[in-house]
Amino acid sequence: MSKTVLISGAGIAGPALAYWLHRYGFRPTVVEIAPAPRPGGQTVDLRGVAREVVERMGLMPAVRDRQLHERGLEYVRADGSRSAALPAELLDGAGPVAEIEILRGDLSAILLEATSTGIEYLYGDAVTALRQDDQGVAVTFQHGAERRFDLVVGADGVHSRVRSLAFGPESEYVQHLGGYGSFFTVRTPEPLNHWMKIHTAPGGRWVGLRPDHDPQYAKALLSFRSPVLSHDRRDVEQQKALLEKTFADAGWHARYLLDALRDADDFYFDSTSRVVVPRWSRGRVVLLGDAGYCGSPLAGHGTALSLVGAYVLAGELARSDGDHQQAFPAYQARMQAYVEQRMELPPGGIKLAMPLTKTGIRLRNASTRLMMSRPFRGLIAKAAIGQPDAIDLDPYLALATPTVRGL
Repeated sequence: MSKTVLISGAGIAGPALAYWLHRYGFRPTVVEIAPAPRPGGQTVDLRGVAREVVERMGLMPAVRDRQLHERGLEYVRADGSRSAALPAELLDGAGPVAEIEILRGDLSAILLEATSTGIEYLYGDAVTALRQDDQGVAVTFQHGAERRFDLVVGADGVHSRVRSLAFGPESEYVQHLGGYGSFFTVRTPEPLNHWMKIHTAPGGRWVGLRPDHDPQYAKALLSFRSPVLSHDRRDVEQQKALLEKTFADAGWHARYLLDALRDADDFYFDSTSRVVVPRWSRGRVVLLGDAGYCGSPLAGHGTALSLVGAYVLAGELARSDGDHQQAFPAYQARMQAYVEQRMELPPGGIKLAMPLTKTGIRLRNASTRLMMSRPFRGLIAKAAIGQPDAIDLDPYLALATPTVRGL
């Protein structure tokens, strides 16, 4: 087997898929529109079958070396005093903060390091056209020469170019959930003591800080409720101006974060959306992770869906000896229940998490304190843990023996 596979996207899903494909004897190439690996990003978690996939990759020691040790989520008032908190241990790691938390940039770096040998990366380029035939896919790039591949995978996120080219316009698949969010790194304005801190201002606005490895720094969060806005996703200055206008009077550390925002070199801004694609493949093109199935960022399952999806897609391609007509439907059939489980929105969704009024904020904080009171802790922990992951990874265990030296 020596099938060539082009993967668009070098975030989490793309390198994870490249790892497994290379391990099974395929020849993956990863193309990424960014000129270099992207640093920073929000904190993501590893739990359930996603953690099992990372363990099967042999990468858990590297994850442990770079994991963050967060104590939980703390809601704070404008003066910084605590109004409510969700300690991680009270929900057995099944709440907003899990046992294993890691910066998205760190997890991406671990995956890139694991795929640094034998896998081609094309940075600063993008797919602009796809032409399929019985033998493969002719791919036109923004900068590089046209090339042919046996298969193409869109692992390029919510705004996937591959999906737009092979499946249709974004408007058919991306559902706006009523908000926008931004992340970037700042010098921390106060000691966080390993807590994620959120100040909720009226108008459905979040001003947040999450711990970094270096206690001198933090990951800043500015998020707000809003209908769809008319803005240019590539105009960073326009996005920063929007945040300035939205958070100027939000209180707590909002002014400090807005000042730091001007020089942030890892700034990220996007809508709070989910992606629903009924059928994940079209001929020799298939979608992976956020490009094909993205739940609410509030639920925090994007990393898990990417890692598990990469493992299953590669496994089905290996089991079918590269026959996409067999592998792609089997991949979706295996993943469907798990995806639907992880696509569920948290109770109340963005409306409960980010109330519009002071009364709504007080009610949310009061309900949080009630949940953490002794009579309710056990019940809430059981509800948070929920049902077991709706997927069985055992069919791929027989494929786990490395076939490529060094992996």
